[in-house]
Amino acid sequence: MTRVAVFGTGSWGTAFAAVLADAGSQVRMWGRRAELVDQINQSHVNGDYLPDLLLPAVISATTDPQEAVDGVGIVVLAVPSQTLRANLTQWVDFLPRHSAVVSLMKGVELGTTKRMSEVIADVCDVGPERIVVVSGPNLAKEIAAKQPAASVVACVDESMAERVAFACAAPYFRPYTNTDVVGTELGGAVKNVIALAVGMAEGMGLGDNTKSTIITRGLAETLRLGVALGADPATFSGLAGVGDLIATCMSPLSRNHTFGVNLGRGMTVQEVVAMTRQTAEGVKSCQSILELARSHNIDVPIIENVAAVVHEGRKPDHVADMLMSRARKAETN
Repeated sequence: MTRVAVFGTGSWGTAFAAVLADAGSQVRMWGRRAELVDQINQSHVNGDYLPDLLLPAVISATTDPQEAVDGVGIVVLAVPSQTLRANLTQWVDFLPRHSAVVSLMKGVELGTTKRMSEVIADVCDVGPERIVVVSGPNLAKEIAAKQPAASVVACVDESMAERVAFACAAPYFRPYTNTDVVGTELGGAVKNVIALAVGMAEGMGLGDNTKSTIITRGLAETLRLGVALGADPATFSGLAGVGDLIATCMSPLSRNHTFGVNLGRGMTVQEVVAMTRQTAEGVKSCQSILELARSHNIDVPIIENVAAVVHEGRKPDHVADMLMSRARKAETN
């Protein structure tokens, strides 16, 4: 039986812990709050995030990071992307030397424009052959309900990707392997920003033609940036690209989509955060993704306008006007 540590007790970390358990792994979760850890251990429920999911008995929880990683072969990181560096600084001394380090996070770090795998390598001095990225159309509530889903498990070392894929291959969760870490990560990060734009369009009362246009042109922006960073273009046609993009842009379960809808209805970022008590990942990462694109001279008008709404107070209806008034060009450019 594979022993796995999952750092993070949010929706996706909890759902993925259940996937690992249902695939035959023994899982120990790390959480910051003692009351939530006690609830998981005593009631086998994470009432704060997925109250309807009864966690398998092979899942336990602890507030002690050293206890969490004791004897494990796989360490899964499922914390907010902008907190990863600070958290890893506290955990690095405890990580097993030969374990796989798996990122479930979908963001680009503010200030450094580094992807999550790069932050892991930076802080933990872990080689790329041990860093694995999991990404795809994986809405946590649907997976917690055991609805069929697939995902990509990416690592430059194919055997390591296979090892992690085996550990999470549950009857309702199908992992596919890939060696394109850059493309897999970038697709997961950028789709959150595009989902904000789609949500804004919906909040403004615009229809499916508009939303489909944003999704398609958003995919073009992701592809341009990905190719500039060395990604395989084919990745963006798969689960970690268009698959994740569609799910995040169209589902009311998507935090980024819902956040965008509220912006489109006229709320400010601060008002949405106050109402939901959560900040969507795309809100956090849009500026760093824009900076990453600019550093490579990549044109990303949708991302640029989302960042302007979030950070400069630009109105969503102005965004629509600006995008529609851009100079005409060939679609493939």
